[in-house]
Amino acid sequence: MTDIDNNNERKRALALHRTMLSIRRFEEAAEIAQRDGEIPGTLHLSIGQEAVAAGVCSALEPADLITSTHRGHGHSIAKGASLSAMMAELFGRVTGTCKGKGGSMHIADFSAGMLGANGVVGGGLGIAVGAAQGLRVRGSEAVTACFFGDGAVNRGPFLESLNWAATFRLPVLFVCEDNGYAAFTETARLTAGAGPAARAESLGIQSMVVDGNDVLAVADAAAAMVERLRREGGPAFIHAQTYRLRGHTIADQGAYRDAERHSRQELRDPILLMRQRLTDWNLSQDVQRLQVEVETEIAAALVAAREAVFPEPASIYAEVQDIGAPA
Repeated sequence: MTDIDNNNERKRALALHRTMLSIRRFEEAAEIAQRDGEIPGTLHLSIGQEAVAAGVCSALEPADLITSTHRGHGHSIAKGASLSAMMAELFGRVTGTCKGKGGSMHIADFSAGMLGANGVVGGGLGIAVGAAQGLRVRGSEAVTACFFGDGAVNRGPFLESLNWAATFRLPVLFVCEDNGYAAFTETARLTAGAGPAARAESLGIQSMVVDGNDVLAVADAAAAMVERLRREGGPAFIHAQTYRLRGHTIADQGAYRDAERHSRQELRDPILLMRQRLTDWNLSQDVQRLQVEVETEIAAALVAAREAVFPEPASIYAEVQDIGAPA
């Protein structure tokens, strides 16, 4: 195939590629800033997994909600959170999405429908189900998408949350972002049975396994599932098989990973795959334009974060804890 005839499909492909580029460049810039001492604490990067976030969120409306994981930068960006506010949050500045108090693992942006990243493995599952129940009580037609890793499948909240959503037919799109590793351990060594989708299907939840490195495949799967949720109710389940190209944290060199498998996965980088597809469609100039636009936005986000101030020490407990009426 040397060209793409449908103009809408062309726009969709370029939009998905742009989202993935934004996620990649945001995290690469944050990685450098952290190593330069500008960002406190550690980072959990989603480099290599961008197609899942971009594809799923492309099927969502602004009123829809998402919950995330400790690896949540990509989900936040794909749902429409501000790059500048996110970068400021990583820098611990008052202009951040949580006023500099949440940091990387607890980014939240309610204005974009992003209910929060979560440092607890599987922590977003119950929040997503509760949010979906709340939407139903309020009479909303919005849906909730819940991102979680393959390691969360072996935790109690996974079964509890899927069971509740299935019992009450809540419109939750469960998205297992399977990168093959639970922290530093290969998930297959610790997971019995036929896998995440089979566990969901055992509860009567319609499931789909998808190539998580193919952003168009993820987007198509998510669009089909979300459309069904809006029409019939839920829940639904997507098992997206992907791979993280970085270690568990920014300090992890990934020495436990199989070198041959890692080399194969590098060739399946979702951004490289999509760039090749767009090139085959004679859209190379559009790809170059998007790269320039994204670089400009990331540079601006870094400048804004560096120029912003830190929170006042007196505000340390504000929005975090109820300290009673002011004196």
